[in-house]
Amino acid sequence: MKRLAGLSALALIISSTSGCGWLWGEDGYFRDRGSDYLQAHPTAPMQLPPDAGNVKRLDPLLPIPRNVADDRASGEFEVPRPQPLTAGAEASDYTLQRSGSSRWVLAQHSPAEVWPVAHQFFEDNGFRIAEERPQTGEFNTTWQRFDELSASLGQRLSSTASSGDSEVRVRVRIEPGVQRNTSEVYIVSVERPAGSTADTAFPSTSANTGADALLVDEMLASMSRSAEKGGSVSLLAARDFDAPSRVSLSEDGSGNPVLFLGSDLDRAWSGVGRALEQGGEWRVEDINRSLGLYYINLSEKPEDKQNEPGFFSRMFGSAPTKEEREARAERYQVRLSKVGESVQVTVEKNINTVAPADVARRVLSAIQDHLG
Repeated sequence: MKRLAGLSALALIISSTSGCGWLWGEDGYFRDRGSDYLQAHPTAPMQLPPDAGNVKRLDPLLPIPRNVADDRASGEFEVPRPQPLTAGAEASDYTLQRSGSSRWVLAQHSPAEVWPVAHQFFEDNGFRIAEERPQTGEFNTTWQRFDELSASLGQRLSSTASSGDSEVRVRVRIEPGVQRNTSEVYIVSVERPAGSTADTAFPSTSANTGADALLVDEMLASMSRSAEKGGSVSLLAARDFDAPSRVSLSEDGSGNPVLFLGSDLDRAWSGVGRALEQGGEWRVEDINRSLGLYYINLSEKPEDKQNEPGFFSRMFGSAPTKEEREARAERYQVRLSKVGESVQVTVEKNINTVAPADVARRVLSAIQDHLG
């Protein structure tokens, strides 16, 4: 054992005094081969025998690029510019979708954001809105002759009609897309003779394919131009999309504050989520759509990605630790429940305990203010 220890010590001394040259030096086993290419010399390519006609052609594994300087180059070599990468087409916010004879617009925005854009297109082209239901994402126009619309669109629509002396009416439906924060916009039109009082119902699918396709194309072009110009969505219009028809704050039989919303569950979920984010007094830490729950923390403010502390602020600042944040946390859950034709919003400490009345009233009042 002592002999082994002595040999190990001797090997350590030899390696340290020699600078590990036998391992890492120029003549070492693990020498640096990064500059070996400087000593490389071109050789003639391998020649195959004349009778080897059926042999597969041998191509060089590492061919020398033609635009690299060699020993025949004279003067200063100018490095060639790299080939530009093929820039892919930018994904548009609005695209046309087809399935058979059906055509619709796919928007990379939520229905609340697409609603005012689609609404504005029809108003700009002379359509008069007769009925709108933001809660279901639909609006209808009144019966109008083609000459009552904008000149260019009215003339093109009249060419698709069965008669130039007709009236047209349009229904627009905005549905949530398959992916999150996307929407699908459908247009269905009907026509009747001018002056007729017949109340032609909207079909379930497009029947007047010529007019519907024209309106979809025109709306798509208008939406794309608006997106290219940086058109913003009206916050008021977006709020009106999921705003319930009725909002009332009352108490249940036990005296606990309850907020009642005159809306379906999907629109109420969207509106309450928006109201919680705009409240600015707490942080929404998690959600559970299937259970209708928003998890909030009253002791933390909403995260501000634009004003995050820099490196030195994090290094020398006095940000609270995770243990300190957990110690001061005030976590509650906001529950949405379908009750008859309305939605009931309550605040709980957990599934078995309701929140204190003052806390529940504070949260529900803030939601009510941002929904109204």
